[in-house]
Amino acid sequence: MSDKPDDEIQPVSTVNAMNVLIIGSGAREHALCWAVAQSERVQGVFVAPGNGGTALMGGKVRNVPLKATALDDLLRFAVDNGIDLTVVGSESPLELGIVDLFRDAQKPVVGPVQAAARLESSKVFSKEFMQRHGIPTAGYHVFRDAHTAKSFIGSPETIYPLVIKASGLCAGKGVFIASGKEDALMAIRELFEDRIFGDAGNEVVIEEFLQGQEASVFALTDGVRYRLFLPAQDHKRIGDGDTGKNTGGMGAYAPAPIVTSEVMQRVEERIIRPTLKGMAEEGYPYTGFLYVGLMIDGGEPFVVEYNARLGDPETQVVLPLLKSDFMTALQASVDGTLDEVPFEMHRKSAATVVIASGGYPDHYEPGKRITLSDDLAEMEDCLVFHAGTACEGGQLVTAGGRVFSVTALGETLSESIDRAYGIVEKISFDGAYHRTDIGAKGLVL
Repeated sequence: MSDKPDDEIQPVSTVNAMNVLIIGSGAREHALCWAVAQSERVQGVFVAPGNGGTALMGGKVRNVPLKATALDDLLRFAVDNGIDLTVVGSESPLELGIVDLFRDAQKPVVGPVQAAARLESSKVFSKEFMQRHGIPTAGYHVFRDAHTAKSFIGSPETIYPLVIKASGLCAGKGVFIASGKEDALMAIRELFEDRIFGDAGNEVVIEEFLQGQEASVFALTDGVRYRLFLPAQDHKRIGDGDTGKNTGGMGAYAPAPIVTSEVMQRVEERIIRPTLKGMAEEGYPYTGFLYVGLMIDGGEPFVVEYNARLGDPETQVVLPLLKSDFMTALQASVDGTLDEVPFEMHRKSAATVVIASGGYPDHYEPGKRITLSDDLAEMEDCLVFHAGTACEGGQLVTAGGRVFSVTALGETLSESIDRAYGIVEKISFDGAYHRTDIGAKGLVL
């Protein structure tokens, strides 16, 4: 990697190579840049807005000072700079309709249209969709005001624990596990009365609590055909042993042994195929990345949630395990030729450990100076993806709650975990925090 921020952006124009725009600013987008830039088909990779890590990549990669939600500006940039393919990394632009906008302008883009992105942007929509199409998920109730929600919570027939979710986008933090009535009432107060997630909490879903282990399965689809990445397992809670508040994700590993070949077959037959078929039947074929968050109990998969894009931090383990050319698959998903391109995986394991700012997911202070060991670049099968970083005056500083996603590959899961934690020790800043048990569940299966 270059140790200098990118200079003024210069349009790249070649006849035989592609220019790619990636939208977002987290470690997921850094991983997307890394994967796309490896392709010989790619001449230039632009990331809007990117982060300190993408700014330091150099070579093909350049940051673009545009917000991920500035849709008109992004389209103008894509047109003016000869962008051949846009990849939407984060969820907010999808909710706002960026894919519809780009398609109307005949600019190829990877992602679902706004109506299809409701699988993520509205938990009410996704639960009702699953009910219509017989897709296995937890039983649920929908509430649009505090009074009726509190009445349900206080009913003697209500069984605990419960899962309480804001319907809208909350960056992975809008989920509460209520072990009893008091926990549930507090969640309802925070959502409806304190409005901690704003309009995202206008509708609230209360679900039955599913037993089992969580896992994530990702598909790249052109609306009919699809290809599957290796299954992963995320670690949502802030503390070791899955304790404390939900976060955007504190680490992940792949492949997740809980998703056996038999489980994956059930996921395809009962979830992925019915989802794609149902979306097409309802008039908005689903294209791009489909994330299926699962609860697996006794080999039976149930949908916890959909995401309309790749997950973070799971992207940071599934992309390094993709052996085939990522860019070829992305282009095929737009062209409708996914069944004609290779999609082969490495026979390895990968683990990623998130290093976060002290205080995350609540209050934290940005601007902490970051120190990276000089030998990081020499470490084999190790990747440091930046999330909340920025370059200020030539110095790398923290700029978010999740700061790094440290990924390592190994022949075994144990080896990849050990390597990842070895890299973590080479990164420091004031208040740095990470979980110490990422991947532990996978070692006992």
